[in-house]
Amino acid sequence: MARDISTNRFAAQNRKARHDFFIEDTLDAGMVLTGTEVKSLRLGRVSLAEAFAVIRDGEAFLVACTIEPYAQGNRANHAPARDRRLLLHAREIERLRQRTEERGLAIVPLRLYFKEGRAKVELALARGRNFVDKRQSMADRDAKREIERATRRGERE
Repeated sequence: MARDISTNRFAAQNRKARHDFFIEDTLDAGMVLTGTEVKSLRLGRVSLAEAFAVIRDGEAFLVACTIEPYAQGNRANHAPARDRRLLLHAREIERLRQRTEERGLAIVPLRLYFKEGRAKVELALARGRNFVDKRQSMADRDAKREIERATRRGERE
């Protein structure tokens, strides 16, 4: 009963991130997790809605990512909202630190997934959108949808 571990499997996705931020660059990072956290991730019991990453003392941490306690866990179950260390090369951490300080960017997680059996997080360097930008993107999306509907109606007639 061999398991195919080469496929990427999503554990969670931050859908509002692309709506709330302009994504400038992305990179993948590993995560330091406990056993019960991995089990909860595999069940999809995680929330990235308010999560972000910070650089602290030369290390990267994922903050405010809530991984629910594992239901079958014992008294050694994990704390749901602890800071989790991210596994990145020193040069990647330094580049993230410089870009967030210089340009006022934020480090936002886009998705959590499993790659070859290991938990990974896709991080994005992002600039916040204001209300006008969000309203403009919604108007563009609505106009595009209306054009597609009109062309489909034209094809049927």
